[in-house]
Amino acid sequence: MPFQPLDLPELSDGEKRRQLTAMDEAEVRGCTKCDLCKTRTRTVFGEGDPGAKIFFIGEGPGETEDLTGRPFVGKAGQLLDKMIAAMGLGREQVFIANIVKCRPPGNRVPAPEEVTSCTPYLERQLAIVRPKVIVTLGLPATRYMLQSSATMGSMRGRFHSWRGIKVMPTYHPSYVLRVYTEQTRAAVWSDLQQVMALLSLPGPARKTAEKS
Repeated sequence: MPFQPLDLPELSDGEKRRQLTAMDEAEVRGCTKCDLCKTRTRTVFGEGDPGAKIFFIGEGPGETEDLTGRPFVGKAGQLLDKMIAAMGLGREQVFIANIVKCRPPGNRVPAPEEVTSCTPYLERQLAIVRPKVIVTLGLPATRYMLQSSATMGSMRGRFHSWRGIKVMPTYHPSYVLRVYTEQTRAAVWSDLQQVMALLSLPGPARKTAEKS
């Protein structure tokens, strides 16, 4: 199936869901385009609202995701859920995926050939969902979407663009858990607040994104 250009007419949520489901069932689950298919337990297509305004993109599935077939359900996923809740939303109101659909062994960074093989699926997901904002979580996802070799610190904190869609880079939840400082948490919350302001989301009372 060819890549769906972003200038096509907007699809209904029902048609978006149908196309996403068809891609997952007919193509992604049985994909053998790279060697990650040899070590995976399950593919992790992504999940969420097909009409979501916000699309979160991470690096790749971890161990828990590989076992369950769902994105961001381990410790990092629990923190992402809190970040989403701090924006006044539920997980079911956004869309969550990764740049690769299979777990890289040992949770290593996806290799260039793996990214090249897998990201056409992600681009088609984005074309179908047509979000207003993409939030990239961590350096690999940010560098791919922005086609940049810059540092995370220099890219986060301001909007970029991908095919006309606003992109806000921020730190990956797993990085926040490793570097659990007030500075890191405040940076993530500042990034998310900019997304909220762009989309006119009221959000809950002001608080740091990672606190329950």
